[in-house]
Amino acid sequence: MNQSNVSVWEEKVIIPTYGVGKPDKNPMFFEKRVYQGSSGVVYPNPVIEKIADEKENKEYTGLFLENKYLKVMILPELGGRIQMAYDKIKQRHFIYYNQVIKPALVGLTGPWISGGIEFNWPQHHRPSTFDPVDYTLEEHADGSKTVWVNEVERMFHTKGMAGFTLRPDTAYIEIKAKLFNRSALPQTFLWWANPAVKVNDHYQSVFPPDVNAVFDHGKRDVSDFPIATGTYYKVDYSPGTDISMYKNIPVPTSYMAINSDYDFVGGYEHDSQAGLLHVANHHVSPGKKQWTWGHSDFGQAWDRNLTDEDGPYIELMTGVFTDNQPDFSWLMPYEEKTFTQYFLPYRELGMVKNATKDILLALSKAGDKITIKIQVTSEQPDLHIQLSYKGETLFKEHATITPENVFVKEVAVNADLNENELLLVINSNSNQELIRYEPAKNKQNELPTAAKPALLPTDVESVEQLFLTAQHLEQYRHATYSPMPYYEEALRREPTDIRNNNALGKWYIRKGQFAKAEPYLRKAVETSIQRNPNPYDSEAYYNLGLCLKSLGRADEAYIVFYKATWSNAWKDTGFFAVAQIDMARGHYALALDHITQSLDRNANNSKAYAIKAAAYRKLNRLDKALQIADTALERDGFNLGAIFEIVLAYRLVNEPLKAEHSLDQLMALSRGDDQNFIEYALDYAAAGLFNEAAQLLQLVVKPGASNPIVYYTLGWLSHQCGRKAETAEWFAKAAAADPYLCFPNRLDEIGILQLAAEINPADAKAPYYLGNLFYDKRQYAEAVSWWEKSAALDAKFPTVFRNLAIAYFNKQNNQQKALEYFEKAFALDKTDARVLMELDQLYKRLNKAPEQRLQFIENNLEVANLRDDVYLERVTLYNLLGNYETALNLLTARQFHPWEGGEGKASGQYVFSLVQLAKKYREEGLYDKAITYLNNAKTYPHNLGEGKLYGTQENDIDYWLGCVYESSNKPELAKKYFEQATIGLDEPSAAVFYNDQQPDKIFYQGLAWQKLGNSEKARHIFKKLIDYGVQHANDEVKIDYFAVSLPNLLIFDDDLNLRNNIHTRFLQGLGLLGLAEFNAAQEMLSSVLHLDAAHSGGYVHRTMSKQNLKVTDY
Repeated sequence: MNQSNVSVWEEKVIIPTYGVGKPDKNPMFFEKRVYQGSSGVVYPNPVIEKIADEKENKEYTGLFLENKYLKVMILPELGGRIQMAYDKIKQRHFIYYNQVIKPALVGLTGPWISGGIEFNWPQHHRPSTFDPVDYTLEEHADGSKTVWVNEVERMFHTKGMAGFTLRPDTAYIEIKAKLFNRSALPQTFLWWANPAVKVNDHYQSVFPPDVNAVFDHGKRDVSDFPIATGTYYKVDYSPGTDISMYKNIPVPTSYMAINSDYDFVGGYEHDSQAGLLHVANHHVSPGKKQWTWGHSDFGQAWDRNLTDEDGPYIELMTGVFTDNQPDFSWLMPYEEKTFTQYFLPYRELGMVKNATKDILLALSKAGDKITIKIQVTSEQPDLHIQLSYKGETLFKEHATITPENVFVKEVAVNADLNENELLLVINSNSNQELIRYEPAKNKQNELPTAAKPALLPTDVESVEQLFLTAQHLEQYRHATYSPMPYYEEALRREPTDIRNNNALGKWYIRKGQFAKAEPYLRKAVETSIQRNPNPYDSEAYYNLGLCLKSLGRADEAYIVFYKATWSNAWKDTGFFAVAQIDMARGHYALALDHITQSLDRNANNSKAYAIKAAAYRKLNRLDKALQIADTALERDGFNLGAIFEIVLAYRLVNEPLKAEHSLDQLMALSRGDDQNFIEYALDYAAAGLFNEAAQLLQLVVKPGASNPIVYYTLGWLSHQCGRKAETAEWFAKAAAADPYLCFPNRLDEIGILQLAAEINPADAKAPYYLGNLFYDKRQYAEAVSWWEKSAALDAKFPTVFRNLAIAYFNKQNNQQKALEYFEKAFALDKTDARVLMELDQLYKRLNKAPEQRLQFIENNLEVANLRDDVYLERVTLYNLLGNYETALNLLTARQFHPWEGGEGKASGQYVFSLVQLAKKYREEGLYDKAITYLNNAKTYPHNLGEGKLYGTQENDIDYWLGCVYESSNKPELAKKYFEQATIGLDEPSAAVFYNDQQPDKIFYQGLAWQKLGNSEKARHIFKKLIDYGVQHANDEVKIDYFAVSLPNLLIFDDDLNLRNNIHTRFLQGLGLLGLAEFNAAQEMLSSVLHLDAAHSGGYVHRTMSKQNLKVTDY
């Protein structure tokens, strides 16, 4: 390539890839799953839970950009991520380059890969991070080239675009993002660009010099920075540890900067003297975060899970319109937010002190020398560089700097000079200031306080605070707290409150409960006009209009939509809604006037351009229609509605070749993706353009089989056009279509599916889909009603019985009916490994005997072996039943793929097997074998897919090692291990997460103290176990408000109070056992097993109590 030019091209690339399983056919309703601090709901996205153990070469489409300094590769088939970014000056990958595609179960819906730059929106991690996106390549008059990627996401139907640009002779990647809310309701979002960087013991995060504190997820915890002095992520960093250094963080850790006035964040490898920097306007891009798996065995295991040979990495995330995770912002209806980010390599500067996209500078003092270092991303001629101290010039020079050369200057000064009073300024040759560094302006804020959980509604003092709390829960997509009780409590206290009535009405619209929404919205409107007819804000009018239109009362809706336009804030959305109704009425000239007023207020509404072009087309002003469509595409090249308007206009002017060319463009840009076409067809339908909607949607009707929703929507469109026979034909095709991965969630699809169920009452699938949709909207009674209709129409469709079983168990507390329906679902399809797992979990919750559960799994072994979790249940059951050798052999025979946050299961069974076998060998006098097994329990084999977490307490292992050495007459070694067994946390607590303190570890501390002759200390520990169990037995337990990760993909609601009851009984049983009150211990531990027949700790320690031995003989 010409060194001064930029090249952009597409080519096929071969990358070694570990494959993934098929998306699961069952809809997933993970209502209380916590993911990255907010809701872990996945519906309507499918979930993939299978990762291959072997890699194969796979072909991908690579999109390349290259100039004199950089080479970049983007993979549109994997979410549009930057997979590779190469610095041609330093000859290194400045973003972590993973040479293999090796997914692990980290993503919201399963597979996730490390490396490159991932772009996360509307939440983190992005639901479609492993899915294909639309793309196109662009060339510009200034010689720059751009790769655009685009997606309409399925959960909230917002649209995101990212344009990756390289400019001639410039050493940065420019990324322009456009986020557009295509929906008629406000939606929340965040944007975190997630670059990975390769790390070693010399790697340091480069946060701006004014960052002196960092927050954890949800701002639930806070630490000093860069020198941490307290406990953070359960690690004691006192008296002071530099947590900007990767090597100093032993556990999985996130930290996010608090309130920086600088525009950069990055990282630097001191041994190779090279790094990465991100630059963006801090007023809109405040997010600066580091994440690491931890510099320990645990982190190394995750490195192995995610790469074959490229080693450890950290993530240096950069947030826009967000400074934390979760921290969501709002996109109003049809609002677009745009912003620009820059990623660039740098070298030799070390700890950058300030940076723009054009100039980076470092300033440091060592003894009597100050060192100035400057790097540029494009040639900067005749820069004026000046360093001063207290107004006196210390150094001044003019220099031309190019990206190939780093400017370095040492300035001699007095050793006692105060570095904070320096000022470094760089001006252009026209004396315009380009960048400065002034340490005195680096604020040193006090350490902020951590966030506090929401109060219960009845404890909130004011109606305003109730509203704000509810809005926060909605905005942050809280996983376990609902906003509803807060809105309802506010309205109980003040029934006419505008904000809460409007919010609750809007909430019901989101849930598809339009009739329930209307009275709340009318109350909000009525209250707002009690004093005058023209309220300050007209959102309630707009929302009432949405409600009425959804109820089929367009004439009433028109009136209130128009009233909404009286408020400037709702003028564009109001006129857009009015114009849609104008179009449906055939009032095209009026629609044109109204849509123009909407666009005057909001020129970024891409949906409005398509309507405006359609209005001109309907008025036969085809030149204007084409002009408007072209204008739309200049703003958004992926506007399928605008492209289709060009197709229709060219057909009308008898230009078939041009029409065909535009149609080809439409199909190529959209990838022929069903969901894309449904979105834009429904745009037409919302404006009453049913024929155009049908023409567009028919483009993705495939010979043989299509997405059922495509057929249903075409049937509904035919009905709107009065074509009865065609309607019946489409609905018949829909009813017969394969339901695989058909998970509707759009509000429009409620009416479509209800019509189908009415016109074709023999269709079992339309009620099934409606049940899915309403259950996702948490309208459980309606969901069950529709599912029951489906089951009555088709008694051989397993998924509807599975879904009903979930609802019966979770929402109706009908365990027997849930069991009956789950067993029927599995009987109808015994190849469904997911349902087998769910049925076994139901058996477990219903306390079925371990022998019976094991027999069930063994009877379906081929299917059970398809899933890690069922395989592990089999291992666990063997351990429960004392068949430790079989359990251990099974554990060593499989490669496991744990979910992030779900670690501890395979390793827990591995340790359990080894410890129990070691105890057996000790009793048999096979001391060397016992010692080997116990030592093996301290190291996890790689096939488990997880490493040992720093700080893991192994009191039980050390205690039994002490016992073995004691039995083999080696008192010094026995004493050593008994002493080790006493170390660690000894305060009982709830044990929810894999890294929480487990109660049996405390129990073995007590036993170890007894072995060491300190019976008083031992007794104190055992009493603490009993006291905690008694005091907390009747606690009302809730999931932690600030929980970051509860990854279990289980669909049953957990009885947390029952779990607590079992836990506190177990604690009491351990304490009683330690105090040698064997009968009481046996009784208490039996009660544990009565409530939870799969409680391994209960089994083991009840056996110990049954032996009725003295504590010292354990």
